[in-house]
Amino acid sequence: MAIAGTKSLAARQPSPCVPQAERRPAGRPVGRLPTEVEEDQVMGVRRVVPDLASTSPEAAKAFYSDVFGLQPVMDHGWIVTLAEPERPDVQLSLMTHDATAPVVPDASIQVDDVDACHAAAVRIGAEIVHPLTDEPWGVRRFFVRDPDGHVINVLSHREAR
Repeated sequence: MAIAGTKSLAARQPSPCVPQAERRPAGRPVGRLPTEVEEDQVMGVRRVVPDLASTSPEAAKAFYSDVFGLQPVMDHGWIVTLAEPERPDVQLSLMTHDATAPVVPDASIQVDDVDACHAAAVRIGAEIVHPLTDEPWGVRRFFVRDPDGHVINVLSHREAR
C-alpha cells in the first residue's frame, strides 16, 4: 500500500546514478546478498558508511575495536575508517573534521556515477553543501543535504591514472 502523496516503488524512476545499460532488468529479484550478485552486474550504490564526528579518534578507535572488533583500514589523521576484518565492506568512519568541506557528513555513499548523482541532486533543487570536487586522496565527491537535514558525502573513487 502506498502512502498518500508518494509514488509506488514500481512508479519511481530508476536512479540516475546507474547508467541505463547497467540497471537491473525488470523482474530481477532485489534484496539478494552481494555474494549472490552476478559478477557482471553493476550496482549503483557500492557501499554506505556512517560518518561519526569524534573529538577523540584514538579513544573511539579503541572503543570500536574492543567492543565490536573493528580494525583501522584507513587513517588520514582527520578521518579514520574502521572495518570488520572478515567483512571489510562493513565500515564505520570517525572524523574530527573534514579536510576540504565545511562540515562532517552524517554518512558517505559510494556510487558508480557521482556526476549523475550530482546532476540529479541539482535537478531536484537539493542543497549542495560541498561542491563536486576531485580530492587529492583519490575520490570525486560532493555533499548534499537530505530533506531531514542530514549531510551526505556522495563519492566515487577516481580511476588510477
